[in-house]
Amino acid sequence: MINKKSALAKGTAVFGILLAVLTFPACSVDTTGTTGTASTSGYKYGTVEFPKSSSLCSSPIAIALEKGFFKEEGINAKLVTADAETRKIGLNNGRFAVTNGDFQFFPSIEQGVKASVVGALHKGCIKIAVKKGSSIKTATDLKGKKIGVDEIGGTPYMAASLWLGDAGLNVSQKGGDVTFLPYDDASLEFEALQKGEIDAAALWDPLPTIQEEKGTVDIIFDLGTNKKFAKHFCCFLYGSNKIIKEKPEEMSAILRALNKARNYIAQHPAEAAKIITEKHYSSITDVKLATKLFKDYDYAVQPNENKLISSDVTYFVNRLKQINYVKTDDTAALSAKIYKYVKQ
Repeated sequence: MINKKSALAKGTAVFGILLAVLTFPACSVDTTGTTGTASTSGYKYGTVEFPKSSSLCSSPIAIALEKGFFKEEGINAKLVTADAETRKIGLNNGRFAVTNGDFQFFPSIEQGVKASVVGALHKGCIKIAVKKGSSIKTATDLKGKKIGVDEIGGTPYMAASLWLGDAGLNVSQKGGDVTFLPYDDASLEFEALQKGEIDAAALWDPLPTIQEEKGTVDIIFDLGTNKKFAKHFCCFLYGSNKIIKEKPEEMSAILRALNKARNYIAQHPAEAAKIITEKHYSSITDVKLATKLFKDYDYAVQPNENKLISSDVTYFVNRLKQINYVKTDDTAALSAKIYKYVKQ
């Protein structure tokens, strides 16, 4: 079993090593299959790199590119492949102005990553599945069980931990009431679930929903409908503190473009789903399902959104403190550190 403290210490050490390496221009980010690489002539802010991913969470970046919202704001957008750790480092050193993320990043900011929440994206994109017909129906039913996650410390892991903690379970990695097992490949995680090697699988959409529609799993937790999560943003926009300080107008332009994209998704979910699937911006290929998820996630920019974001940051900082995933006793100060208002 993995010791949580040693895992966090190891992660901090790895981050330090990667930061030292990736500070140099010769960065090991895969840029194969990039888009938006036209001449920078006529673009006020030149070329700006954005991390891409196969999840629907990053769809506003793709939509802003495809619908010309970045271009309208003077940005020549270029998408590059980058994993979660590389995205954090890119924010830290200013290579990436913004990236999508969630409350998984909060402990990293507490530990010194120079990034801040600067906007929101949507609500609800994580589910916990059990094998079809399983006797496991509630969080307490998972006591003594094994739960698959994409990574220890990742968002499905944290969301599951918060849900289990609400039910009174001890979610410590050492001596806790459940065992978390990481799987790099979601397909392998579902295979392990079907074989009985794990009792539940905590995963990003769309894979849990796809499997539910196939009739292979039951969903016992949905971040988008659970009463402790449903009204809160789960995915945020994170900005590099370096860009916020040195290029505030560029940061504002980026956020305007992405908010246009969010509203486009909210107002035209079917059209957005068609773009995302046909251009292969996501692993999902079912336009109908992508349309449904876009509607469920509620991408629309909200009235008084800055207040909502600030409130949700505080909410999740306090919740993560309850299960010891953030360490400070001054959660108000940490919340203020994590969220930065950027004028648009």
